Amino acid sequence: MNLIDLRSKLDNKEIGAVELTQDYLKKIKERDAVINSYITVCEEEAIKMAEKAQAAIDAGEAKPLTGIPVSVKDNICTEGIRTTCASRMLEDFVPIYDATAVARLKAENFVMLGKTNMDEFAMGGSSQTSYFGGPKNPYNVSCVTGGSSGGAAASVAAGLCAAALGSDTGGSVRQPSAFCGVTGLKPTYGTVSRWGLIAFASSLDQIGVVANSAADTGYVLNSICGYDENDATTSKKPQGGYTSMTGGDISKLRIGVPKEFFEGTDEEVKNAVMKAAEFYRALGCEIIECSLPSLKYAVAAYYLISSAEAASNLSRFDGIKYGYRSGLGEDYNELIKNSRREGFGKEVKHRIMLGNYALCSGYYDAYYNNARRIRTQIRNEYASIFEKCDVILTPTAPTTAYEIGCQENDPVKMYTADICTVTVNIAGLPAISTTCGYDSKGMPIGMSLTGKAFDEKTIIAVCDRFERDFDRRECVL
Repeated sequence: MNLIDLRSKLDNKEIGAVELTQDYLKKIKERDAVINSYITVCEEEAIKMAEKAQAAIDAGEAKPLTGIPVSVKDNICTEGIRTTCASRMLEDFVPIYDATAVARLKAENFVMLGKTNMDEFAMGGSSQTSYFGGPKNPYNVSCVTGGSSGGAAASVAAGLCAAALGSDTGGSVRQPSAFCGVTGLKPTYGTVSRWGLIAFASSLDQIGVVANSAADTGYVLNSICGYDENDATTSKKPQGGYTSMTGGDISKLRIGVPKEFFEGTDEEVKNAVMKAAEFYRALGCEIIECSLPSLKYAVAAYYLISSAEAASNLSRFDGIKYGYRSGLGEDYNELIKNSRREGFGKEVKHRIMLGNYALCSGYYDAYYNNARRIRTQIRNEYASIFEKCDVILTPTAPTTAYEIGCQENDPVKMYTADICTVTVNIAGLPAISTTCGYDSKGMPIGMSLTGKAFDEKTIIAVCDRFERDFDRRECVL
């Protein structure tokens, strides 16, 4: 059921907020032992929030998300509720404040069901680097969910929440949404405050939304967007109205299809995305072949920039101020070294080492500065495409979800799997992923729509139009 229908049922007293919350909590108890999409389930807190939401509804003070059960990725701070980043380093960390996005949802009396599983510190593409064990794909529990917001996508796909907050650094909302057969929106950089989002790569991170439809992602984005004085990177542009174009005429739009995104892509994925392009052509949209020549450098640039920023951001975790502290160490330096060695997982250590290497005086220009130049080039190439196109259509990932353990230990395969998503974060643009087909094994295939900066309403409308005619399958657990 979409969020607008849930809102209607709650407001018309066809269902109560407590009853709805209890229904979701019951499903979590029944199903999540298999899926492992949640790290922390907030049963008592959720019931209290539902009671407060019902009081607001009864008083005629309901807002768009009042009483709506939502999951929150476990790298987004929640006051009084454990926030682990799926890491031993923060296993027992309980924030004393809410992230701005959570505070804005609380202002609408939403219901938080719990904190969802993820790759440790959001570093990974399968969510299997989690200290608490990786989540499983609801369409096939032997397959990965994608990452790093794998728990968020799985919780929506399995019907364990109505929508979810995730974070997207290089595709971390869109790729798991594609793998799990749901819709994921990564807004323009600066649309949603990062205050309270535990940083991975500050110039790339953005809080996003996972839901059952494009319209639902826009519905949630309306509530969490906007300038925040605690985050200097948030935009002061007027925001909101992200579903204002849904249901409207999109037949005059120009949709670009960059050829590079289809090179090396599985044939079933390519065919499904091109079939979607033909769907838009039949509506009257102009399909334009275009090019992003720097795509071949994008993964290398992304991992250099993100790892450099991660090395800086994660230097605060030393076992002294907060977080995991080792019981070993004869002096201060030994304590810090052992705390970080024991507290961080393999992938996090890998990226810290890569980032520090790229920032060394002897390699800074050769690696980090060149990555920044590529970033500028990619931004310029997107700007050139948007001179003749309104929206860009690509695959979300070159493959569908693969079996757990199949490629997590192969960094080349893991990192190059991000080829279709990282350029959007590098350029700071908005993008949305939805299901456009299923492969021969029944696994969802994702397509992505990228828009101009702060033009989320257009990509949401274009995505919504496709979803209205697409027969999405429900997963069967």
